[in-house]
Amino acid sequence: MASIMTSPLELASPAVQQPEPFLRVQEVRKRFGAVEAVAGVSLDIREAEVFTLLGPSGCGKTTLLRLIAGLEVPDEGEIHLTDSCLAAPRHGVFVEAERRNMGMVFQSHAVWPHMTVYQNVAYPLQIRHVGRSEIRDRVFRMLELVGLGEFHDRPATRLSGGQQQRVALARALVYSPHVLLLDEPLSSLDARLRDDMRRQIRKLQRQLGVTVVFVTHDQREAFSMSDHVAVLRQGKLEQLGTPQEVYLRPSSPYVRDFLGRSLVLQAVLTQISGTSALVMIEDMAVGLELPLPPDAGGDDLSKLTPGTQVKVTIRPEYLRVAPKEALGRAGCVSARVEEILYLGEGHEYMVSLGSHKEVITLPGDLLARPGEQIVLELDPAAMTLWPD
Repeated sequence: MASIMTSPLELASPAVQQPEPFLRVQEVRKRFGAVEAVAGVSLDIREAEVFTLLGPSGCGKTTLLRLIAGLEVPDEGEIHLTDSCLAAPRHGVFVEAERRNMGMVFQSHAVWPHMTVYQNVAYPLQIRHVGRSEIRDRVFRMLELVGLGEFHDRPATRLSGGQQQRVALARALVYSPHVLLLDEPLSSLDARLRDDMRRQIRKLQRQLGVTVVFVTHDQREAFSMSDHVAVLRQGKLEQLGTPQEVYLRPSSPYVRDFLGRSLVLQAVLTQISGTSALVMIEDMAVGLELPLPPDAGGDDLSKLTPGTQVKVTIRPEYLRVAPKEALGRAGCVSARVEEILYLGEGHEYMVSLGSHKEVITLPGDLLARPGEQIVLELDPAAMTLWPD
């Protein structure tokens, strides 16, 4: 079931000539016994972008990353890096992992405990028979980039968790890989270190211009780091787009609900006219005119006729407090404050809207008490219309 609504942001862009994909995954499948971990996934990844595979545990994202790395052999499909075919089972093609020139960082730091920081980072160059002076230059340059130059002679295991992960990152980048593969690299770090490492990785990626394929189950990580996000579900590609597109214009209820909370309201469609739809929120007696995007055609829209039951959703962050005198204005509804939690930068309110309860974060200067009625404004441009 696809949505047929627009978003509060202008997501459409003029048609432009897209560059050829740098890394292409075509109808790739991988089975483990009766389980199809990757079920016909196709992706086009551009050069020098951060491309994220996002989904819950068991959705196939790590298996797909391992297929790209050459650590697993696909059962079907093809994987290409620029003009080179890395895997094509039907043609008997499979390039081993060590010949793909890809760097990989795992969830565990995987630093070698018997080596210093310098030796850890230098090792990939040594096994590639790079000259000693060049090794020294490249290692120290990379250590400076990750902020570990002064720790070069320290045993790697004497560093903090975040520093060890930077060693792993430097080691994966020092030989200038075509692609950097990151498999949940931040999940073992505490919240503050994760934020620091997200910024560090993004900064390095921009400085070096390396193509990154990033695996995570964390929406915050995916959205803050990525140029494009592929949401996976049970081995299949559920939606592909920019972070803004998949969040604000989800293609299915699964994507909508996986990527954050939504207030879901029952409504009745009263009219479709040109580029807009009129709906009546059932238990609030509120009518809204919702704009339809230019591409909202096809079966979902054609099945909707006046009197049809629909769902209207809005992300809680797009609810706005309005003056009490605004009640009665289009899109303004009365809400009852049930509970309040102070968060420092604001307050978290549990509010009742008709028969619905929702938790929303509102500015710190809003003074309301439990039991008080406030007025919330529903922005039609931030709402999504779904068949019931």
